[in-house]
Amino acid sequence: MASPANLILNGGRAALVAAVVVMAATPWLFSATHVVLLTEFMSMLVLAIMWNLLAGYADIVTVGQHAYVGVGAYAFFGFAALWGVNPYLSILLAGIVAFAIAVPTMLLVFRLRTAYLAIGTWVVAELLMLAAGKLSAWGGGSGTSVPISIILYFGRARDVRLATIYWLAFGLAASAMSVTYFLLRSRIGIGLTAMRDNEEGAAAIGVNITFARILCFLGTAPFLGMAGAIITLQKLRVAPPASFSITDWTVLIIFNVVIGGIGSFEGPIIGTIVYFVLRQYLADLGAWHLIILGTVSIAVILIEKRGLWGLVRRLLGDDLIPIAHKPSAMLTKQHTG
Repeated sequence: MASPANLILNGGRAALVAAVVVMAATPWLFSATHVVLLTEFMSMLVLAIMWNLLAGYADIVTVGQHAYVGVGAYAFFGFAALWGVNPYLSILLAGIVAFAIAVPTMLLVFRLRTAYLAIGTWVVAELLMLAAGKLSAWGGGSGTSVPISIILYFGRARDVRLATIYWLAFGLAASAMSVTYFLLRSRIGIGLTAMRDNEEGAAAIGVNITFARILCFLGTAPFLGMAGAIITLQKLRVAPPASFSITDWTVLIIFNVVIGGIGSFEGPIIGTIVYFVLRQYLADLGAWHLIILGTVSIAVILIEKRGLWGLVRRLLGDDLIPIAHKPSAMLTKQHTG
């Protein structure tokens, strides 16, 4: 007979599958207001998954993630609005440009460690934001709106347009989760998990820490860039303070991951859900809602440093989405024998 913990886990997995089906059909099931909200949710989920991969596994605690979101936003506008490239292709090109910017950034910031690396990524992001403010074709410091022709390309009717943008965000989130899942299930992922638990021990058993960090740093950039392009379609404009917002695209993302459970696959999902629920109920409190969010995150960390999922996992004894490689029954039998 299955234990209560296994029953809860299996029920949770069934609920997760059902949620994915519902999310895929969101434009047909919910109102336009909810479609807009869930599009924002998907975009922030992508950012949370990428930051968790960097900080939770590769030990790259960056506070400059918003750099690639902004680069993606500006690249998308440049390709689609200024140079007449197909808007769908422009989203992919935004990811490529973000990757291209990440290469020299990596060569610079990887010379730093711990807090210096975090500050270095923030400085790079601020420099890119200042540079974006000098681009007159993009509206300079005040930014500019996305041309109506680009907006209508995704659907002339509002509902069709919102549905198209939602599916783009949903597809990007699904891709981010799938790539992260298979990466963590791979041989490289075993090394990343070992780095998460004990970096020195991982190096001692032969994990190529430098390669793993390079892979994660460069691999997350395209997703952040494409997320920036989709966010631009949601906001309908580019502007240095908004496109390169450290609060929206880094600080709140860190909150989501930390409260959900850093270094776990489920953490970014749970944390992003919690953030949106709290935001909806605390939005009328003004600046107080940020104070409450900070208080909640501190309280969670004090109770369990691995966040809400770490607390749940301690009770259930397993992950909702298993990514760890477990020894086979035969190996276990030989070992115990």
